[in-house]
Amino acid sequence: MHPRIVEVRRDLLKKNDVLARALRERFSLAGVRVVNAVSGPGAGKTTLLEATLSALAPRRRVAALVGDLATDNDARRLGRSGAPVRQITTGTVCHLDAEMVERALEGWDLSALDLLFIENVGNLVCPASFDLGEQLRVVLFSVTEGEDKPLKYPTIFNSADMAIVTKIDLADAVGFDRAAAHRNVREVRPDIEILEVSARTGAGMGAWLARLESAEAVAPAAVPVTPITVRT
Repeated sequence: MHPRIVEVRRDLLKKNDVLARALRERFSLAGVRVVNAVSGPGAGKTTLLEATLSALAPRRRVAALVGDLATDNDARRLGRSGAPVRQITTGTVCHLDAEMVERALEGWDLSALDLLFIENVGNLVCPASFDLGEQLRVVLFSVTEGEDKPLKYPTIFNSADMAIVTKIDLADAVGFDRAAAHRNVREVRPDIEILEVSARTGAGMGAWLARLESAEAVAPAAVPVTPITVRT
C-alpha cells in the first residue's frame, strides 16, 4: 500500500475516534442507550430491528438510524413500527462513520429517547474499524450463512459486545451446527455474549429484549480496540 494512502487512513480513523467519543458523551448526557447492529447482507438485521422496535415502542421511547448504500427500503420497513426513523444514504461508502451519525442526529432531541438503534450498512468488514459512539455493538449472522462466519470475519466479532445467531427456526432445516457456531464465535472472542433468535417465530426475542432493557445496556461500554493492519 502506498504510504500516502496509509497516512490518510490513519487520519480518518483518528478523526472518527474523536467524533465517536464526543457522540458517546452526548448519548450519555442525554440518557439514551445506543445499539449499533452490524451484519452481512441477508442476515435478518432489518427483520430483527423491526420486531424489536415494534415490541419496545409501547413501553419505551425508541428510534432508529438506518445506513444503506442506495435505497431507503429498510428505513421504511422500520418506520412501520411507528418509531421515528432517519435514513443515512452512504453511496459508495461501505460503512457508517461517526460524522454521518452526527449529521443525521441534527435537530433530534436525544433526551426524548430511551433507545436508539443504528442499523449499519450490510458489511462484516468495514464497520469493524469505525466506532459510532454506541454503548452496545451487536454482530449478527444467520444460520443460512454457515457456522464459520466468525472465523472468516474475526475483526468484527472481536470488536462486538454481543453475537446474535438469527433465523434460528431454520437451523434444523439447513443443518446448522449450533455447537460449532458457538465454538467458532468463542474462538474469536471467548467472553462474548451469544444469543439465538428468530424474529419470525419469536424464539429468543424475550432474552434479546430483556438484555436491551437491562441496566447493562445503559452502562458505558468498553470501546473495543480494533486492530488495524496497515501495510506499508
